[in-house]
Amino acid sequence: MSDRPSSTPATLHVDEHTIHEMQHHIRRYLIVGVALAVGTALTVWASLINFGSREINIVVALIIASAKGFLVAGFFMHLISEKKMIYAVLAFTAFFFTGLLFLTLWSMAHDNIIQIHLR
Repeated sequence: MSDRPSSTPATLHVDEHTIHEMQHHIRRYLIVGVALAVGTALTVWASLINFGSREINIVVALIIASAKGFLVAGFFMHLISEKKMIYAVLAFTAFFFTGLLFLTLWSMAHDNIIQIHLR
């Protein structure tokens, strides 16, 4: 007897289905890769433009970086198809990160105000 698998119509159907799924996923990753390359080019282009103030330049850069981060986390890390628990953990992480960031900025601004009054 031969150890070769038989080529029954059922196995051919599964192989064709698997190939079609793989092509679909590869196409999706290529589209996301191109979007990330465009986002990188957009970041470089935006860095060369003066939007009027440093703060606006930073906001534009953060918006572009957030969009690119969403693409990486959503598609390459498969978070776009995950369950609610993953989103809950991600939301709590973002919430606490934002809170700590604003506490740090508030503390730095408070220290600057105290130093100005002490002079």
